[in-house]
Amino acid sequence: MDFDLPQHLVDYLAELDRFIEAEIKPLQAQDDNERFFDHRREYARTDWENQGLPRKEWEELLAEARRRADAAGHYRYAWPVEMGGKGGSQFDMAVIREHLAAKGLGLHNDLQNEHSIVGNNPFVLMFKSFATNEQYERYADQLLSGKMRTAFGLTEPNHGSDATFMETRAVRETRDGKPGWRIDGAKMWTTGMHVATHCMVFARTSGKDGDATGITCFIVPTDNPGIKVEEYLWTFNMPTDHPRVSITDCWVPEDAYWGEIDRGLGLGQSFVHQNRIRQAASSLGAAVYCIEESVRYARERKPFGKALAENQAIQWPLVELATQAEMLRLLIRKTAWQMDRMDHKQIEKEISDKVSMCNYWANRLVCEAADRAMQVHGGIGYSRHKPFEHIFRHHRRYRITEGSEEIQMRKVAAYLFGYLGPRRAQFKGVEAGTDYVQPIPPRHG
Repeated sequence: MDFDLPQHLVDYLAELDRFIEAEIKPLQAQDDNERFFDHRREYARTDWENQGLPRKEWEELLAEARRRADAAGHYRYAWPVEMGGKGGSQFDMAVIREHLAAKGLGLHNDLQNEHSIVGNNPFVLMFKSFATNEQYERYADQLLSGKMRTAFGLTEPNHGSDATFMETRAVRETRDGKPGWRIDGAKMWTTGMHVATHCMVFARTSGKDGDATGITCFIVPTDNPGIKVEEYLWTFNMPTDHPRVSITDCWVPEDAYWGEIDRGLGLGQSFVHQNRIRQAASSLGAAVYCIEESVRYARERKPFGKALAENQAIQWPLVELATQAEMLRLLIRKTAWQMDRMDHKQIEKEISDKVSMCNYWANRLVCEAADRAMQVHGGIGYSRHKPFEHIFRHHRRYRITEGSEEIQMRKVAAYLFGYLGPRRAQFKGVEAGTDYVQPIPPRHG
């Protein structure tokens, strides 16, 4: 085993650092763009009089940062080479996302809306893996040029963790002599609908509630008259772009789907595995930032003439957090390394539990680290003049939206006790009651 990072990745991290210093930090400093990152950030980012949506100026700034990153060859790092990227691996992305998040709040990597100079976008790899040749020809140019922006319509008002019980239905219907589908239902937390050109609408096309098959992923233009944003749901972490969407008498052509008819949940699983490991790395990086800032402050702050860092009550909680961060880093990188050697189906069968371990523990760790940073910093830590409250509010959502902790622990338990995964053969013949069914988690688009 060799735990040293490969030289190409070490060099690339240094290249990213130089790009941030030369291009991104000056952009953040100009025209009072700091208002989006200092104590004014929540107010500056949120259009309070327009349903709590992100302000136009905020999204334009993020877009400019991405444009510069794309021009420099960074934004599409993880995309396949044939799609204009550099073919960056899951391992690379785990290291990069931790590195960027550990720098703290900034235009280089603001995860409140998944913005980064190195794009995550597992949607691209999902499209490459599941689109048919015809679908690829139809949508690839729009997707790669950024003209096609998709929202993820899986979670429903009455169904979150178990998507197999979704109420949205699609039935075949011919209109004006053209074969197609009529879709009726509702979706929840359909992130990004205010800027999306299309919505990935998952709908049952056959089978019964609880069946993993029989669900299809439709690509529906957001200007379809049957699609309506009913309300934007204000959250702990403003601004919001998470609406409840109604789908009523929504007709689409027969070929307006991705992947295969009745096999749509496979797309969701592909998205989940990629996003979970990368998001775990970001949470780890944010936790490291909180720990390091707390250590630095504890050395500098001297109430009663003695540094805070000399007190064991300050030391020990940070020691435990630092220990967990070190162990978690090893598991994330090992799991990402394994994922690079498997296809999507093999990941689900063999190491999906490890992906869940990384994700739920990283999300819990960053919340604990942000909370501890507030405590160590005292009153100023609780204020908006430090970023800890922002980090806590943002990452707290991932203990729900990437598959709740409970759902992910359920996945780990299924592998541990042999209901799923490699240990299933070990328990063959053991009376286990009903079969375990793994649900798809709720997902903010």
